[in-house]
Amino acid sequence: MALHQSIQRLLLIGAHIESLPPARVPQAPPALRALIDAIAPAHRRFDERAIHYGHRYRSGFWAIYLLSAVAVLFAVMPMALGWDSSNHQLHPYAGLWAIGELGVIGTVSAIYWLGHRRNWQAQWLRARTTAELAWYLPMLAPLLDFAPSTADSVLPPATNWYLRVFDPGQHLRSADDVEVLCAENEPLARKLLAGAWSDPAFVQSYVRWTIDILEQQRHYHYGIASKQHALQHRVHNLNTALFALTALGALAHLAVHSFWLSLGTTFFPALGASLHGALAQSEAYRLGTTSERLVAELQGAMDRIRAALRDADPVGGDVTALKASIEAAIALILEEHQDWHLLVRPHSLPLA
Repeated sequence: MALHQSIQRLLLIGAHIESLPPARVPQAPPALRALIDAIAPAHRRFDERAIHYGHRYRSGFWAIYLLSAVAVLFAVMPMALGWDSSNHQLHPYAGLWAIGELGVIGTVSAIYWLGHRRNWQAQWLRARTTAELAWYLPMLAPLLDFAPSTADSVLPPATNWYLRVFDPGQHLRSADDVEVLCAENEPLARKLLAGAWSDPAFVQSYVRWTIDILEQQRHYHYGIASKQHALQHRVHNLNTALFALTALGALAHLAVHSFWLSLGTTFFPALGASLHGALAQSEAYRLGTTSERLVAELQGAMDRIRAALRDADPVGGDVTALKASIEAAIALILEEHQDWHLLVRPHSLPLA
């Protein structure tokens, strides 16, 4: 378990996080299984890379914020313990706290330097984008017309399948790895999907598989929304408690002069600021709100696909509305990923 996951799990001890019943496991149409298997190694490689750098980046900024509060604690501990007094028997060891503080500051600096030099955030975003686009290629493939036309000799179609279907302004032109995947697998897709839409069994299985994948996404975003809202609520309560303790300590200082009160009124605000800063950099509020909206939008997309399936005529070849409804669902996922990318990108590690 990554550091940021451990910290959030600790913060959420006792919190109630709502979840939906387990979603049905998607069963791919037989005609698409070979294409899915061909793309799976590349998807797995980029997904593992995204998970690796995502953990590093998010653990990095959580560590920077919380270690900053620890550095404040180390700075005031000699005073709280009385070691700063020349009369204290442990006064000769007071410098150990300063060494510890320097060690914490050095650790923060090292995390920042490594994350900035090795570009953890950019590596995460790039790999996550490629993994997402690769994952939905088999779902997108049936929506394309792989049959060559006379216009292709004048203006060849884009190699990237997404550019043939969607507005190229959706950050797809830079997806070079996806373009390579499309070029490598186009002959296979052309072979597997020749005449697929005239087969009612394929249409039924493709639609069911698509809906099951969208349902998985709906479950995922429901969990994200619940977790982010719970995290916000818990950190808000903790910060309220820390502020109250700081205020009580400051008031008590009027009557009682204690170095421990000074420790509390110094460390508690620093800890509260660290928690708030890490939560703000993780964009918990906007991620939770966006995921909450997507739960409803994905449900609507699935309902439209089901309605289009009822009205479709696979035997007669009238599946235009069905294709359009699936295309709109994929577009919704792409828009969500683009929004996430634009949301996370400005929050680079140096901000911590």
